Amino acid sequence: MVRALRLFWLLQRAALRSALQYRMNSVIGILTGAVWQGTGFAFIWVVMHTFPSLAGWGLAEIAFLYGLRLTAHGVAMIPLMALHNIEFLVREGEFDRYLLRPLNPLVQVLGNRLGLAQVGDLLVGVTLLVVAGQSTGIQWGPWPVIVCVVAIVSGALIEGAFFLALCSLSLRLLDTYALRSFVDEAFSTFGSYPLKIFGSVVEWLLTYVLPVAFVAYVPVSVVLGKLDATWALAGPVLGVILLALGYQVWRGQLKHYQSVGS
Repeated sequence: MVRALRLFWLLQRAALRSALQYRMNSVIGILTGAVWQGTGFAFIWVVMHTFPSLAGWGLAEIAFLYGLRLTAHGVAMIPLMALHNIEFLVREGEFDRYLLRPLNPLVQVLGNRLGLAQVGDLLVGVTLLVVAGQSTGIQWGPWPVIVCVVAIVSGALIEGAFFLALCSLSLRLLDTYALRSFVDEAFSTFGSYPLKIFGSVVEWLLTYVLPVAFVAYVPVSVVLGKLDATWALAGPVLGVILLALGYQVWRGQLKHYQSVGS
C-alpha cells in the first residue's frame, strides 16, 4: 500500500510536469473549468434574485453550499480524471499493458493524467467558500473550520467512490458514459441546492440511496446551525466505506476483463 501510494504520487507529479509542457493549453483548460462552473453559479444568482429565499436559504448560504460541493468535486476529480478515458484504453487494447507491469493497474491508469479543468473547479469552489463564508453570519472558530475541512475530504471520497465504481464497469461493459453522466449530473445539480426544495421523496432518495446530501448539504446545514452537529460524523464514515466498496468493484470487474485480442 505504501509503495503504491508513493508511486501514485510520483506518477501524478510526472503527469503534471507533462501537462505543463503545453502551458497555454493548461491555462485554457483551467479557465474553461472555471468559466463553466462560474456560469453554473451565475444561474443560481439569477434564480435567487427572483426568489430571495429557497427553503429558508439565502443567496450567501447557497453560495457557500455551492462552493463546498464544488471544492469537494475538484479535490476528487483532479487525481481521478484519468479514469474518464478507461473506455478508450479497453477498446484499443492499451489496458493490457497495465496488467503486464508489477504495479496495481489502477495506480498506472491514474498516473496518466491530471484533471486540469478540475483545477478551475477547485479555484471557483474555494473562492465561493471564502467570499460566501464571510456573508453567511457564521461565527468562525475551530469547530466550523474542522467541519468544513472534513466535509471537503469526505465529499471527495463519496463522489470519487461512485466515479471509480462506475468507471470500473467499463472493464466489463465497455461503454458506461451515459450512466456516469447521469450520476455526475445528480451530484452537480442536486448537490448545489438545499435538498428540501425538491420535496421529501427526492430528499430521502438523495440522502439514503444516492448520498448526494452528505457531500455538502448536510455539513453546511451543520455549520449554519440548521442540523444537529452529530450529522457531521456521518460524511467521513460514509466516505471511507463507499471508497472501500468502490475499490472492491474495481477489483471485481478486473477479474472479468477480457482483452480485445481474446
